[in-house]
Amino acid sequence: MTVAPRPPHAIAVVILAAGGSSRLGRPKQLLPFRGRTLIHHTVEAALGSRCRPVVVVLGADAERIRPELEASDVRVVDNPDWREGMGSSIRAAVSALQDAPERVAALVVLTCDQTAIEPAVIDRLCEAWRSTGQPMIASGYGGTVGVPALFDAALFPRLAALSGARGAKRLLQRGDAAVIPWPAGVRDVDTPEDHDSLRDGDEGP
Repeated sequence: MTVAPRPPHAIAVVILAAGGSSRLGRPKQLLPFRGRTLIHHTVEAALGSRCRPVVVVLGADAERIRPELEASDVRVVDNPDWREGMGSSIRAAVSALQDAPERVAALVVLTCDQTAIEPAVIDRLCEAWRSTGQPMIASGYGGTVGVPALFDAALFPRLAALSGARGAKRLLQRGDAAVIPWPAGVRDVDTPEDHDSLRDGDEGP
């Protein structure tokens, strides 16, 4: 009897969208950007990549943000502990993925406020993971490393133990992650000044 080859294991994308945007004063997830909202822009980039499933973690303002996701092929995970910081959202996503029907071999973590995100950025991380064998692949910008970043499933227990506002950055800064340069990653939206820049320069097509 011929045995069919096993399909490749999935690489998930986790979009962290649970924060309260305290420095901005309004939900950054719903800011307009190029004819859509920031969360919609990020979801489209994730769905345009070769990764599945796409998981969006919500917390603050979840009921206002959820309608933006209803027409998208994403899984929504609620994080009741969002006030603890990004670490709690990563924990919630890892827990949900461990219960998923498919085996997830790695995950890519995104935030919803890096306006330059596009499918190719995500796919480059996946290609580096396959080619280097490194368990962590980080993006490099502004003299540091950060998200988008890929984590092998072997690191899921460590991700599930994260706490605090820094999320997975403490793992990435240990120095054992492969780094993919992405200078545009330095552009994000945290403050009213960032929002003004967004409106002045980036709302057009």
